[in-house]
Order: sequence, then structure tokens, then C-alpha cells
Amino acid sequence: MAQFLSAQWLLNRRHVLRGAGVSMALPLLNCMQPASAAQRGERPRRSVFIYLPNGVNTHAWQMPTAGRDYELSAPLQPLLQHRDVITPISGMYHPHGLGHHHNCSSIWLTGAKIGPAERNSVSIDQLMASVTAPKTRFASLELSNQGHSLAFNADGIQLPAQGNPGLVFRELFEEPAGGIAGQRRSLQRRGSILDAVIDEAAALARQLGSEDKGRLEQYLSSVREVELSTQRADKWLDQPRPQVAAADRSRLNRSISLEQLGDYLRTMYDIIVLAFQTDLTRVATFSTGNEGTGPAVPEIGIKQDRHSLSHHNGNTRLLNELLASDTFNFQQFAYFLDRLRSTHDAEGPLLDTTMALYGSGMAYGHSHGNASLPLVLAGGSALGLRHGQHVDYNLTPEFQGYDTHKGIYHSAVNSQAHLSNLLLTMAQKMNVPIEQFADSNGSVSEVEG
Repeated sequence: MAQFLSAQWLLNRRHVLRGAGVSMALPLLNCMQPASAAQRGERPRRSVFIYLPNGVNTHAWQMPTAGRDYELSAPLQPLLQHRDVITPISGMYHPHGLGHHHNCSSIWLTGAKIGPAERNSVSIDQLMASVTAPKTRFASLELSNQGHSLAFNADGIQLPAQGNPGLVFRELFEEPAGGIAGQRRSLQRRGSILDAVIDEAAALARQLGSEDKGRLEQYLSSVREVELSTQRADKWLDQPRPQVAAADRSRLNRSISLEQLGDYLRTMYDIIVLAFQTDLTRVATFSTGNEGTGPAVPEIGIKQDRHSLSHHNGNTRLLNELLASDTFNFQQFAYFLDRLRSTHDAEGPLLDTTMALYGSGMAYGHSHGNASLPLVLAGGSALGLRHGQHVDYNLTPEFQGYDTHKGIYHSAVNSQAHLSNLLLTMAQKMNVPIEQFADSNGSVSEVEG
């Protein structure tokens, strides 16, 4: 993928000055990034959350040493070259998630207590998007290879996610049919419809009981979100979209079967990098599989889905295949970090201004154990994150060791190690003005510079 992309509002980085028979490349200038970002004079802050379903092979995952002298475990070996910009974290959990089975991904970014009479709450990525949305064409990017989004709006309603790389690419980088005039007419029609819906709902609300009014308000909240996105889209109509090199367009604008999982994941990662590089959005979520299934990896001979592998009952073959699947997925994540490190905007490598959280809402999948979630935080050094160590909340003053069954935790060792603390810390680095999120009880000082 080209480091910088030519567009009507970009100066090509390969532009040279020619004089006296000498050609000299220009240094990196603000006009080499989207004009809107240059005019703002601020450093972009970005976050991406990547979900791995069904936990991991916890026997192989566990790292018995914390601090800077830790050794990466077998599935994390692909991240060795990125050791200086990653922090593996052990022992975190969602208190409300204990005992949940196949909806772990639904609360991974919300920390909510959900049940028959309770709905989800806002996900941390959407709080971040509420801060960054006024500065980008797209508020956030929701991806999922099996349709299950990680993102939830302020009313706890799951946002739709796209799983076809070609469709994602076209939505981001191609102008819709009809030209600007046609697009504006379509947006104006949508706005008129939304106005009519809101007016009619206001009249209806006067005739409803309190419970029905609550349901109607939840519905109207979603309508208002569509209204805001419509207004945002209209404001960006006159701003040309980035022009992508033909070779990159051919490689990214295509459908890919999950039978080629590595190609699929790398393509999605490349699209996220490109969206960040061109400042189309600053917040993304990517679910790489559903808890009830999770993709197999045929290209390395693994034909069973991750859900089946996670219910291994100690079977050696299944454990080995789960480890191979874990390692394969971290190889793709390492590729993503490679791309973020090698791709620059006017401020430097994207990884410096991008926080990437990779992990799962489940740990020991065989018994749906989620008391010590597998997590890796990467990037964001320019945002104030500090890396290079293994943060392990399972090593407490009261408990200087591990369970008899290596890597298996049925209850949290450190009851204060809430995953919401990490989500809060990341949100604050994105300049979200909050002091608490979900059940957080503080920030994670271990990763703060």
C-alpha cells in the first residue's frame, strides 16, 4: 500500500523540487495530509479494538513472570518484534460478565450488566467517536467477519457491522452514484423524513404511558443518531474522498472468503490503516468471529471452528489446534502493527497515535471462564501510553503464584482488576471527558507514561 495517497486536497509526498540539474524530495509537510487535519493543527488520536472469540489456549498463553523481564508465551511469539510497543495484560475481567456464555463480545467494550430485564449500555468506542466524529467524515468504523458488532450506542443498541472488505472499501473511498447533487438531494429527502418522524413521535408521546414513552425515547435516540450522521454526510459532500492507487484499489476492493482467513484479516487491517492514514475516521472495532462459532483456519489445516476447539475437554489434538489458531491470529495482528508502524501521516508513524486493544471477553473457553481475560494493548506512545512489560493482576501480595491447573481461573484473583479500568484509561487518552466508565474503579497506571 502506498505510504501517502494522492488526492485533490493532498500534495503528493513524492513531489520533488528541481533546480540546477538536482532533484530534491520535499520533507513531510502538513499539506501532505488531509487539509482538514492540517487546518486543525492538532495531533489525531485513534483507537481500534479487535476481538478474538472463544478465548485462547490458556495453558499455553500464561506468562508466569510479570514486569519488563517477562517472556512472551507461545501464541504471542509473533509479537516479539513489537515487544517495545505492546503490553500483555493478565488478570482483568468484567465483574458483570462472570457466568455469561456466548454474549461475552457484547459486553467486552461496555462492561454492562445485561439480562432478561436489562439492556446493554454504550460501548467505549462510541464515547470516543462522540469526541472525534466532528473531525472526520465517518464517526466510526464497525467491522465483523461473522456479523456481530462490538459497538453499542448510548441506548445500548448494537450498531450494524460490515464483513465484506470490498463493500467496506467502496463505502469509505468511492463516491456514491449520482454525484454530489444527487447525494445532497438524497440526504435532504432523508432529513425531511426524519423531521416528519420526530414530529409525529412527539405528538404520539403525549398519548403514551411512562413505560411506552421510555421505549419511544429509545427509538427516537436512534433516529437522532441517523439525523446527525445525515447532517455530517452533507457537510462532507464538497470534500473529495482520497484517491487510492490502482494497485491498492484492486487488492482491497474485493470479496474474500473466510476459507482464506489470513488474506481476509490482513485486507481488513489494511483498510483500517488506510482509513486512519487518510483521516476518514479515528475509531474502529473489528470482531474476528462470533462466540458461537468463530472461524476455522483451513489454510493451516484447522478445519474445526474456534468454538469447537475451545471445548477441548483436555483433548491434546484440540488443544494443539487451538494454540495453532491463537498463534495464527496473532501473526495477523503482528501484521497490523507492522502496517501501523510503517505507515506515516504528517505526525509520524500511525502506531504512535493509535491505541490498539486486542483480546477476548472469554479466557478458558471449555468452561466459559472469563476471570482472567487475554489482552494485549499496543501503540499510542504519543498519546501517553508506556509499554514493554507484562502487567499481571493475578500476581497479588495475597497470591504470589498460580492456580493448580495452569491458566485456569474460575474467579478473579484480584477483584479490583476491572477491564473497565483499561477502557477508561484509553478513553481519557482520547480526550473523552469522563472520570468513570461502567464499573471502573480507577485508571491503569501501569500503562501510563
